[in-house]
Formats: sequence, structure tokens, C-alpha cells
Amino acid sequence: MLRAWRPSLSGLFPKYVVLFVAVIGLALVTNSLVEIWFTYRENRATLFRSQREQASSAALRISDFIQEIQGQLGWMTHLSWSNTSIDQRQIDGLRLFRQVPAITELSLLDESGRERLRMTRQEMDKLGSNLDFSQHDKFKLAIDQKVFYGPVYFRREAEPYMTLAVSGSRRDAGVGVAEVNLTHIWDVVHQIRVGETGRAYVVDAQGRLIAHPDISLVLGKTDMSRLPQVERARQDPQRTDARTQDAKDIHGEGVLTAHAVATPLNWLVFVELPEREANERLLAAMRRSIIVMLAGLFLALCSALLLARRMVVPIQILAAGAGRIGGGALEHRIAIKTGDELETLGHRFNDMAGRLQDSYANLERKVEERTRQLQIANHSISRFLAVASHDLRQPLHALSLFVAQLGNTDDPVERRRLADKIGAAVGSMNELFNALLDISKLDARGLKVNVSNFAIDAVLKRLEVTFAATALDKGLHLRIVSSSAWVRSDPILLERILLNLIANAIKYTVSGGVVVGCRRVGDRLRIDVCDSGIGVEVCKQREIFTEFYQVDDPAAGRKEGLGLGLAIVERLCTLMEHPIDFHSVHGKGSRFSVSVSKVAADAPARRSDRASPPDPLRGRSILVIDDDALVLDATRGLLESWGCRVQVAQSGAEAISKLGKGAPDVVISDYRLAQGRTGIEAVRDIFETMSAAVPVVLISGDITESGLADAKSHGHTLLHKPVNPMALRAVLSRNLKAKSLA
Repeated sequence: MLRAWRPSLSGLFPKYVVLFVAVIGLALVTNSLVEIWFTYRENRATLFRSQREQASSAALRISDFIQEIQGQLGWMTHLSWSNTSIDQRQIDGLRLFRQVPAITELSLLDESGRERLRMTRQEMDKLGSNLDFSQHDKFKLAIDQKVFYGPVYFRREAEPYMTLAVSGSRRDAGVGVAEVNLTHIWDVVHQIRVGETGRAYVVDAQGRLIAHPDISLVLGKTDMSRLPQVERARQDPQRTDARTQDAKDIHGEGVLTAHAVATPLNWLVFVELPEREANERLLAAMRRSIIVMLAGLFLALCSALLLARRMVVPIQILAAGAGRIGGGALEHRIAIKTGDELETLGHRFNDMAGRLQDSYANLERKVEERTRQLQIANHSISRFLAVASHDLRQPLHALSLFVAQLGNTDDPVERRRLADKIGAAVGSMNELFNALLDISKLDARGLKVNVSNFAIDAVLKRLEVTFAATALDKGLHLRIVSSSAWVRSDPILLERILLNLIANAIKYTVSGGVVVGCRRVGDRLRIDVCDSGIGVEVCKQREIFTEFYQVDDPAAGRKEGLGLGLAIVERLCTLMEHPIDFHSVHGKGSRFSVSVSKVAADAPARRSDRASPPDPLRGRSILVIDDDALVLDATRGLLESWGCRVQVAQSGAEAISKLGKGAPDVVISDYRLAQGRTGIEAVRDIFETMSAAVPVVLISGDITESGLADAKSHGHTLLHKPVNPMALRAVLSRNLKAKSLA
């Protein structure tokens, strides 16, 4: 049960309360700041995108409006004055007035700048006034630049106008001058709505205001070039995606603005929204976040008070109970009924106390058990030393006797026999030492595995050489079947495994023979070592891989060796993850099978002792045709880095002049060349001149279906831009090889 509790200012309670409130408060503040930041970014991006779209739409409408008038006016000056009558010109002017309502006045000037016809919507037409406008900008600039855009001016201090002059395609066609009512542009600006107080306006290339919702600013010829956004837009008109951070309106207040360029006048259309209105959503988000944060902090405080109390009381009970258990009262049990992890923790303390009681009660039994295990380990060590001492003393004893006999005889035959015996004794000792070292390394885990891919046949051949004489001496038939398979293993350790298995098979085989072969089983290679020896009884087959175990061989009499060979095999197979299987029939023989991962054979080109095939591109003559000098230079450098001899040309004619009568080995051509020619046509001209045909590789990014069919019909190879250099090399190599075989 929970006892009466008083909070302590220096205990866990205030710490938990402060911690909970701080964590939740930090999370709320962080969330609020992140929300405000993203709201700010998204709001700014949305407003800027909307403003830029509106500015672009308005600029496009203004451009279309001016270009439509320019195009219609151009039809008035496409014929010379000598080929048309003044009446026909007058009829064309009336048609222009009907088609373009924005033109209120039209003047047609001849090639000398004299007015031949003047038409207005309010007055009678004037024919042949011959007023001289040759020194006016609208005539001179129109002649020099084909088109003249005059500055904006106002009629009756209300309607904006501009002068548009277009010269004819011929000098004697003269110049058409139109006075254009720009009310349409004003209407475009008035139709743009951005928020509640946003506006749009248009300035000319010099920064003068030509359209604005407040007509008084336009009539006052307001200069907007001093505004930061106008100044930057004039410096780089095409940079419409840049945002001006310090943009100001005409009254000096901050605004969010975007602009677009109305071509060909190079007028700038600005759409702007006051910063205070743009930030309204941000302020609303801040107010909302503050309210949520205060409510969250209040709830966090209440939750912290409740949770801290529910946590601190059980913890105090746990602390008191743990103190009693630690003091030796192992029979004490902690009682907490909270239904959560604290109750589970109390049960864990109780379980720990119970286990401690059991541990103390059974300590003597465990000490006895550990002592017995230590005695077994010492017995194993003693047995190992005894067996090793006996088997090492035997060849040492024989060796000393053979040496003594060797010193007492002068008979060459006898000395040779003794020398062979000494060699056999030394070999037996060497085998015993190797077995002891191998088993020691494996027990100490000091053996390193170096895995690689190799041909199993090389290992089999070495084993055949190693055991051929031994098998022959015993009158046994040794057959090792070669294999072309490649495996992944440690070649030295795998050879050691097979060495022990074959030695063991020969040792326990009296008649018949030993066969070593390989068989593929799935993605693995199974290596079998089969013998016709004495076999192993079923009841003893589980013991053959234990240390110091030796099969009883009545024919051999005394057991030889330490009985470590198969123990080493089993540990090496476990180390290299090579499963080993054993099958035996007593009196008929045994089969040991080792399973190794099978891999694909290495390609001959990777062998260091094989010569690399000749490069089919080196020294070959290649013609490259392309009308792009940069592509020619890049292609030449790539081909020359491959050892090719390269000729480049920008057309078929240039290629013919450079080649003369000598034919290249391959032609690489762009599909589309200058002057409407194709690479197929250029290659055809080259072939006709040389009376020879060579492989052709066409490269293009926009080849048509008809061109594709034409290229295929000529047997040309097609590559689409951009071409991977290795793909190009492969195509060239394939074509050159095919040409060599033809």
C-alpha cells in the first residue's frame, strides 16, 4: 500500500515536475517555431509565385497587344510607293482601323520621310500633305531599326498613347506611323488583384511610370527608377525569379513584389503586396501557436504533478525495500500495487532476493561441481600429454637406435636402409608435431582463413603427387579424378583437410584403393574421399571426430599416430563453414564428403599469364562529320585517346576534299548537318566519290521515323544523343570486327 506522502523541495518530485514541464514546453515552443517558419516560407513562396504569374500574364498580354499592332502596321509598308496607288493605301488604312481599334491615327511616309497619307478617326483624311518628317525619330529610328517605339504621352490628361513606327522590308516602301491608345494596358493593370491592398503597375525601360491604378501618379510622370526592385529589374530584366528583400513602394513602405518583362518594349510589369498584409497569416499563426503553447504548458504542469506523485511514492518504497535486501534481509519482499512497470520492478527485486537465497543455499553444491569440472579438464590435459609423450618417444627411440646402427656399419646397402628408416622416423615425428600445432592453433582460435576463388583441379593434382608413392608402397590403387570446377575457400586449409582425409583412407585400407572425386550439388561442389578399408562400426561412428580417437585395426596391430587427424578436419570444416558428411559400412569401406561453395571460373583475360587481346580500335582511321566545332573537337579527343587516327569535317564536301581517294575504316556522322543536309546524304556522296563503302555510325537526338527507316535501309548503326563513350566504343569495335571478318 502507498503510505502518506509529503513532497520534498529537494527530492524527485520537483525535479520530475520541472523536467516534464521543460520537455513539453520545449517541444511546444519548437513545434510552434517550426510551424511559424514553414508558414512564413510557404506564405511568401505562394504569394511570390502568384505575383510572378500575374505579372507574367500581364506582360504577355501587353506584348501580344503591341506585337499584334506592329504586325498589322507592317502590312501597310510591305509594298513600295511606286507599285501602289494612294487610294489603295487609303483602303488599307480603313481596314487597319477596323482590325485594330487601338490605332487612332495613321501616317504613311515615303522613303524620303514626307507624309503621303494621314488618316484619323476624328478628322478627314489628308492626302499628299508632303510634310517633312525625315529628321524625326519616328522616321530615322524606324529606318535604322525597322521599328520605333515612342515614349508614352497623354492626351487630354487622361488617355495614355504611344507612337509606333514600322519601316517596310524595302527602302522605297517607306514608314508607317501609328498613334496607339494604351488604354488596353491600363485595363490590364486595373484587372490585377493581389490581396486587399496589392496593386500592379508598369514602368518603361527608363523606369518612368506608364500605368498605375492611381492615375495621378502617371500624370505626374513619376520616376520609379529609385525604387530598389525597379533598379534591380532594370539591371537584369530577365531575372524574374529573384526576390528583392528590401522592396519599397512609392510611399517607402515595405512590399513583397515580383516582375515580368513585356517584350519587345522592355517595359517592366510589377505586382506588389504590402508587407503588413503579406504577414497577416504569419501573425495569425503566431497568435494561434502562443495560445496552443500556453494551453499545453498548463496541461503539462497538471500532468507533471499527477505523474510525479504516482512515480515518486513507489520509488521510495523500492528504495527502502532494496536497502533492507542489501542489508542481508533476503526474506524481505517489496509490495507495490501500481499495475505498471514499477510494480514489475518490485517483482523483479523480489525474484532477485529469492535467487540470492537459492544461490547462497546452493553455493557449496556449485563449488563442488566446478571442482569436478576442473578435475575433468586436468584429466584431459594429462591424457593429452600422456598420449603425446608416448607417440613422440616411439619415433625418438627408433631414431636413436637407427643412428647407433648407422655408426657401426660400413655396408652401403645397410646404410641406405638405415637412412630410409631414419627418414621415416623423422617424417613420423614431423607429422605428430604438425598435428599438435594444428590442434593447438584451432583451440586458441589463432588460425586465419584467407578465402579466394581458385580451381580445385590444382589442389587435386598436388594431392595425387603427394600420395602416389605411399599408395603404391601399400599396393593400393589411388585414383584422383580431375575437375574443371572453381570453388571459394582457403586453398591451403582445404588442401590440409583433403590431405588428412586421404592419409586416413590409405592408413586404414589394406586392399583395393582410394578414390577422390567431385560432384556438383546445387550451387556447391561436394568433394568425396572413398576407400575400401576396414570401415567403422555404427556405434562408433559418432566418435571418429573426437580427439585421440583411433579405429581398431586388427591387421595393423598397434595403433599409430595421436588420433588427431579427423578432429583437425572437423574443426577446419567448422571454421571455414564447409559441411562434412561421413558414411561407412563396417568391413567394406568409408566415404568422407566435404561441401564447398562453387563459383564461376575466372575469365582467361584476368589471368596474369595470358596476353591481352589486341585493341580493335588502335591505329584505325575514323572520319567524323559534324557541323558543331565543339562536338568535333570532343569526338576527336576521345577517339585519339583510344589510339585512332581521326579526320574531322563539317560537311560531306569538306570530308571528300580531306580524304582524297583514301577510304577510312569507319565514318561517324551527325544525322542533321548544316544547310538541310543529312548525314546519310553526306556519306552517300563520300561513297560515290571513293567507290567504296565502310561502316557508318549515325548520331542524332531528333531523328524522324522516315529518317530512321532510311538509315536502317542503308545498314547504318544509329545512336541517340547523348551517347555513352563506352557504348560508342563497343559499336565501333563491333563494326570493325565485322569488317575484318567480311
